[in-house]
Amino acid sequence: MKSQALTLFDLVERLSLLTRADLRQAGAAQGLQPVHLQVLFYLNQANRYSNTPQALTEYLGLTKGTVSQTIIVLARRRLLSRYTDPRDGRVVRLILTEGGGNLLKTLSAGSAWRDIVQTASPARVSSAMMVLRQVLTQVQAQSGKRSFGVCVTCGHNQRLGPRSYFCGLFQEKLSSPETRRICREHTPPVATPPAQG
Repeated sequence: MKSQALTLFDLVERLSLLTRADLRQAGAAQGLQPVHLQVLFYLNQANRYSNTPQALTEYLGLTKGTVSQTIIVLARRRLLSRYTDPRDGRVVRLILTEGGGNLLKTLSAGSAWRDIVQTASPARVSSAMMVLRQVLTQVQAQSGKRSFGVCVTCGHNQRLGPRSYFCGLFQEKLSSPETRRICREHTPPVATPPAQG
């Protein structure tokens, strides 16, 4: 009999395979490969510290060459734009163009997930999210991978007031919408040990 851990792994792997198949189908209709769509989805949720080819390479776990060729294809199709960072001329930044954003809207990725998950109780969804987040965090830590977590959950994020935030790592103010994006520099908050009494 399989352990719960192996069963969970099998379920996650099967969901991943189905998601990739959906990406292949959606991309084929647009003349794009799944990797092209993965780049667009990533850029749609990456913050200003994470929209570089290097961050893309790390997030997707691909080679620099594959990411470079993908960026070229998407730039030619006018789905993304490249620009030099105004603060550091050595850094190239990537942003979705209006065409890239519009393409993502037509794909309705994740809508099936949303519909299906809404049929489960909120408590079960919360439990599943906690388990998967814990597994993901441990796997990333063991393999030395960055977490790419959402800014508002980062140990560097400081809430200054209502809709006012500050990044302790970069020493910059953050807008409320920025805190809902993923960041390459994300650091899980340090857990406070329980008080001894």
